[in-house]
Amino acid sequence: MTTTSAVRDHVHALGPDRLPAYVYDLGALRAHAAAVRAALPDRVELYYAAKANPEPEILAALAPHVDGYEVASGGELAHVAAAVPGHPLAFGGPGKTPAELRAALDLGVQRFHVESAHELTVLADLATRSKTRAGVLLRVNLDVPGTVLDGSALTMGGRPAPFGIDPADADTVLSALTARAGDRESPLEFLGVHAHLASGLDADAQLAVAASVTAWAAELTARHGLPLREVNVGGGMAVDYARPGERFDWERYGRGLAEIADAHPDTVLRIEPGRALTVYCGWYATDVLDVKRSHGEDFAVLRGGTHHLRTPATKGHDQPCTVLPADAWPHPWPRPTTPGTGPVTLVGQLCTPKDLLARSVPLSAPLRAGDRVVFALAGAYAWNISHHDFLMHPRPGFHFLTEAAAAAETAAAVETDTGTGPDGIGPDGTPGDPAATQAGKGG
Repeated sequence: MTTTSAVRDHVHALGPDRLPAYVYDLGALRAHAAAVRAALPDRVELYYAAKANPEPEILAALAPHVDGYEVASGGELAHVAAAVPGHPLAFGGPGKTPAELRAALDLGVQRFHVESAHELTVLADLATRSKTRAGVLLRVNLDVPGTVLDGSALTMGGRPAPFGIDPADADTVLSALTARAGDRESPLEFLGVHAHLASGLDADAQLAVAASVTAWAAELTARHGLPLREVNVGGGMAVDYARPGERFDWERYGRGLAEIADAHPDTVLRIEPGRALTVYCGWYATDVLDVKRSHGEDFAVLRGGTHHLRTPATKGHDQPCTVLPADAWPHPWPRPTTPGTGPVTLVGQLCTPKDLLARSVPLSAPLRAGDRVVFALAGAYAWNISHHDFLMHPRPGFHFLTEAAAAAETAAAVETDTGTGPDGIGPDGTPGDPAATQAGKGG
């Protein structure tokens, strides 16, 4: 299955006028985040990269399990500070404007991931004017020996890139920073090094990167006679959309980080995953509008499309999905149906051949107009990266399912079910199966 029972019941209960909808299982999210936190050593801090999914309900659900949040724009900064007030924030990303830096200082942001010598100069000036002390981690675009980054889904370091400080310039920038910090009136405090180099790495590759970054940072600070208080090794833990049942090995990663931490007992390690924390808790649910055959291939046109769920178009994969059959057909006209159980390509309503959600999907039963399709792994880099206004289709609803089960609503979901039947398509693997009730918005 690619859905939890709570999600299936909820999607069955939604009328067509309430589709498409994003459905988030907050119980599953909390359980996953707690398991991740439990796998990590005490001296490893866990920050959530809010860019993955900044929904306030998601941020709040994670709050008991994370040590802070990483933001990468002034908009994210204001949004996260309002959604989870009082939690530590780290401000990263290239191209921070003076207005954004000033806003971060005013909000009391504790850590700035400084991307360049120029940004350091601007931050120092603004902090001096505001009489605020700013903690600095220098983001460095490090080389990683060997072929560790070769299998990454997205590479931000180890090659020419707009991210971070070139290693050849790191000593010069650190000297400038420490010269300021040596002044008792300096607004800057050197904390350590940040290096987010790639995304889509498994546990062993992540550990190789973490060990390399931490060793390099220790050598850098030793040359300057400085303590290495913090190292942020970034996020980018692998998520496999083709095999959603295969998860990042957090236990292996935690054991390896413990070894690195033991080798650097005076340094706090920090990680900042995004996708790997929230992707498994979200689903995009819709229904089939039409079924057609074209040049020997079957297509199902779904309500919505990649203007809601951009992930498969961005990453070039087929989004894992499940069919929820709907036996009722309330219309007087014939019901379009695939001729058999051969593969069908699932597309959206946009007038572009790029509006592909999943290609050549095998069926366990004929697919019909009115059947529901639920796409898994939609809890990160999904709605928030999509081109919402293209063609001006309606926006989806948003539903957040809580752990507190409501028996009455569960019964109502069964009574209003538009159809019954087993999951039809999609590979195995999503989180547990907590009872749920809607505590949502929209739709």
